[in-house]
Amino acid sequence: MYRSELERQIAAIASLHEPVRRGLYLYVARRRRDVGRDEAARALRISRALAAFHLDKLVRQGLLETSYRRLTGRRGPGAGRPAKLYRRSAHQLDLTLPRRRYELAGRLLAQALTNARSPAAVRALRRAARHLGRGLGADARRGRRGAGTARDPLARLLAVLEWCGFEPIRSNGSVHLANCPFAALANQSRALVCGMNLALLEGVLQGVQARGMRAVLDPQPPSCCVVVRSAGRRYSPSVIGR
Repeated sequence: MYRSELERQIAAIASLHEPVRRGLYLYVARRRRDVGRDEAARALRISRALAAFHLDKLVRQGLLETSYRRLTGRRGPGAGRPAKLYRRSAHQLDLTLPRRRYELAGRLLAQALTNARSPAAVRALRRAARHLGRGLGADARRGRRGAGTARDPLARLLAVLEWCGFEPIRSNGSVHLANCPFAALANQSRALVCGMNLALLEGVLQGVQARGMRAVLDPQPPSCCVVVRSAGRRYSPSVIGR
């Protein structure tokens, strides 16, 4: 990696040290839709001018992206100028010091498994993912992985999913995963990685003892391909190279 790229990533991460800027970034990221300056200012109880200043700083650091759209629905003369809107950037920051390239190793391994076309290798991967998931879930049950002493299996499940980077969202009795921590690998070897994700989540559910829920494949890009649903809820399964 070029030194200029290293410096850029360090500067982007360092910019979040400022409390207001960090709060704005987290707010926009959690909304998972375009956010205007007025909304962001109200959410953090700051002036619109201050919100605009920090939001634009985040854009320059590559952490947010912008678009323009009229929020009133009015058109034609007198409709006003389109509002500047912000959303989380798709650009990924991956900073390790000293530099490590675990994603590159993951891509190589995923490509090798995909090219091998070995059902036995795929089954071994899913067994390993399920075993790891059970371990993570059991850790949460014992008060690790940020779950504290929560007795509720759902609270333990959400803690594990957040720790793994899935960004879970509860909605209508289901848990949707807004982010795929393995997106780069999934883009390269979707069937392999989606199957691994499903097995991992099945293991987590076993580990936290969430007996009333199950993991199912339900791809909804750009979210993760897996959704956690109540066991009694009907669904139409999606097949991705299972």
